[in-house]
Amino acid sequence: MSNPVVKTFFDRPTGSLQYVFHDPQTMKGAIVDPVWNFYPEAGAVTTESADEILDYVAQTGIEIAWILDTHPHADHFSAAPYLGEKLGAPRGIGEKAVGVQKLWKKLYNLGDDFPTDGRQWDRLFADGAEFMVGTIPVKVMFSPGHTLASITYVAGDAAFVHDTLMAPQSGTSRADFPGGSSEALWSSIRALLELPGDTRLFVGHDYPEDGDDPAPAATVSEHRAQNIHVSDGISKAAFIETRDARDSTLPLPARMLAALQVNIRGGRLPEPEADGYSYLRLPIGKFEPR
Repeated sequence: MSNPVVKTFFDRPTGSLQYVFHDPQTMKGAIVDPVWNFYPEAGAVTTESADEILDYVAQTGIEIAWILDTHPHADHFSAAPYLGEKLGAPRGIGEKAVGVQKLWKKLYNLGDDFPTDGRQWDRLFADGAEFMVGTIPVKVMFSPGHTLASITYVAGDAAFVHDTLMAPQSGTSRADFPGGSSEALWSSIRALLELPGDTRLFVGHDYPEDGDDPAPAATVSEHRAQNIHVSDGISKAAFIETRDARDSTLPLPARMLAALQVNIRGGRLPEPEADGYSYLRLPIGKFEPR
């Protein structure tokens, strides 16, 4: 069995980390959490982040077997459909994405004709599901807390842990979105920290100062020794208290109300209206200002 080669791509406006990992023996690979760039001030979408990934894949000769999302994101649009069309690769997400669809269908007051059965993706992964990328087995771990649908992909000695952990010096990700839970996040993180100590944990976000590079990965051992929120010796109660207090001070992501209605559609805009343009809904008064 090989361990994957991992390439990181960073979208600085949203702090989003995207990954391409591949099996060096077969040159088969997968894309994790790709960004479809959205400019809310103009209502514009562009593909520069996804095109950077396409260029890398073409230059290295990787054959993409899967395009994977860890959850329906609240801070960026998923570029999975765009990349799927370009690369002819299936798109996967965790099976509990249907729960996020149902939750946000109510929040957006979408009609009965909006499907919430996950048909927007090619594969809905169950907890414990396994598939191959070349010679590398990839295991799915259900890891909710940030959202109720979040999953981790464990590929050889690399785990793509999405918005659970951040860099050790930054701690963990928020758990205050609809369907989120700091208690569930604690349980998910402790399960991740039971992976072998040399497992590389690739996180979903970092927010470095301008000009600085992001910190995409640290090992299980490094997190257990150094993570300011969940290192060994910190109790569940202390974590929940810290996480909930921190979350109460955070503003909602600027793109959240736009991103979720695209991402519950699997990364697609609503159907164009009579003038040929798509329109996003903005629920007024359902969320408090922070």
